[in-house]
Amino acid sequence: MQVRPYAHADWPAICEIHDLARKIELAAACLDAAFLRLDQTADNEGLFDYQLLVLQDQAQVLGFVAFSPDELAWLYVHPRAHRRGVGTRLVHAAVTATQGDLSVEILKGNDGAVALYKKAGFQEHGQSRGRMPGNEAFEVTVTELRLARAA
Repeated sequence: MQVRPYAHADWPAICEIHDLARKIELAAACLDAAFLRLDQTADNEGLFDYQLLVLQDQAQVLGFVAFSPDELAWLYVHPRAHRRGVGTRLVHAAVTATQGDLSVEILKGNDGAVALYKKAGFQEHGQSRGRMPGNEAFEVTVTELRLARAA
């Protein structure tokens, strides 16, 4: 498995990964009706404003992560690759590529993601409510996690 920078040719793969994994994520939060395909929401949510990495195994992209110096904003793994270390490797790549504190928000009900981030050293900093980025018609509750690093 290799983590590498996103290339334009990865677009179909990350769309498939996002769309399949996002449906699972939203179902766990009882927000099935909030689903939007990646091609409908990537620009509105600023996907390409972040540093974007993919994990590839042989010739197949199995997951992607998008992050800024202080926020891990996107992490999606193809459902067929769940529990194979893909998410762990992508989180590690984002943590390694940044230096300061790093935060992430997880939709309520996504206990697997919370456990993944805690395993990587993130700690819970409470919950908040607000509107879903990119689909503001829906109210969401998120768990806020932060990885604090010494300066």
